[in-house]
Amino acid sequence: MTDPESQGRPGAGLSRRGLLGLALGAGAAGVAVGVGGAALVARATDPRAASPADTHPFFGEHPSGITTEVQDHLHFAAFDVMDTTSRDELIELLQDWSYAASRMMLGLEVSASGAIGGSPDAPPDDTGEALGLPASNLTITVGFGPTLFRTDEGADRFGLADQAPPALAMLPPFLGDDLDPGHSGGDLCIQACADDPQVAVHAVRNLSRIAFGRARLRWSQLGFGRTSRTSAQQQTPRNLFGFKDGTANLLATDEQALAEHVWVSTEDGPAWLAGGSYLVARKIAMKIETWDRVRLAEQEQITGRTKGSGAPLSGGDEFTPPDFAAAWGSGMPTIDPASHVARAHPDANGGIRMLRRGYNYVDGNTALGRLDAGLFFLAYVRSPERFITVQRSVATDLMMEYLLTIGSGIWAVPPAPAEGSFIGAALFA
Repeated sequence: MTDPESQGRPGAGLSRRGLLGLALGAGAAGVAVGVGGAALVARATDPRAASPADTHPFFGEHPSGITTEVQDHLHFAAFDVMDTTSRDELIELLQDWSYAASRMMLGLEVSASGAIGGSPDAPPDDTGEALGLPASNLTITVGFGPTLFRTDEGADRFGLADQAPPALAMLPPFLGDDLDPGHSGGDLCIQACADDPQVAVHAVRNLSRIAFGRARLRWSQLGFGRTSRTSAQQQTPRNLFGFKDGTANLLATDEQALAEHVWVSTEDGPAWLAGGSYLVARKIAMKIETWDRVRLAEQEQITGRTKGSGAPLSGGDEFTPPDFAAAWGSGMPTIDPASHVARAHPDANGGIRMLRRGYNYVDGNTALGRLDAGLFFLAYVRSPERFITVQRSVATDLMMEYLLTIGSGIWAVPPAPAEGSFIGAALFA
């Protein structure tokens, strides 16, 4: 169970400490040969590489996992870089993550020796739970948080403060926030999406293992049942309130809108982030049992859409633009100005749009025996200020009575690395 990469020089790829999580001695030598072209070698020569129809490119222009057709499952994780980690070790970690991610997105194990091809006297390089599974459209997206550039105490641990995007800062407090620090923030984040939950979990599990000694897991979240679409071929999904979610989401084919609303341009700065985006994550608890006792007509008034078809209350079908001037015979507007649709619509927010990739979540029950469930909101925007504008608008809409935001974070997502490079390389140039 080898491929041409197993002939590489020791230490040229995944570091011994990063890959195995502990010093293994000679058994770890020769497990990998660097980043970049390794994935292409695997595609061309390794019979275990998944079909191209089941994979997405790790290298390229824009990060994977943003405009990619939204998969069915999510494993999201935030990490804190250890205070003992040096700048060189941070670079090494990002190189190691890039190498492993480029392989896993091809349906391969994290290294050439993988789960069963290494020394029987050493822990395997790969944990093995994805053996035999297809790539399942896995995408791995990495982001850099504000505290990577400067800690809350103002420390510039890695000499990156001068490269920090001016717009990258902790989000301000919003109405409806009751944030748990244990589900907020992080120096780094990983968004792993796949059509098989085990493939997504495998990705985060192995990247966490690779981070050993350099970064520790701060918090993570599993998601199921996507609440958005990025392709016209995908049906609009439903959230846990039973309503269609993501009807007006940006689509991957709308390149002009993506350039305007999602991708950071060279004029926005800094240069290393051009072609990337900003990721906002919000863990929003839904008061499920309370909502379930609300009359259907009131649910629709709160949302601004019909529960069945998803059409706006002003008429038409799901994709008919809402008519906020339409009124009933009594003169009352058909769409309540305080409804979620009205407050979130671009018309109410200076034309701002976001690309959403959220997921439902259920984390068991609360201490009161209620469902611990809700929406893990993920959105990509060209500037954090755009999200802040929309969030301030929806923070007082009618739906907020049934929502409570308990986790939050923001990260700058660099463009996809070029072949032969690694995530965020331009930041360290």
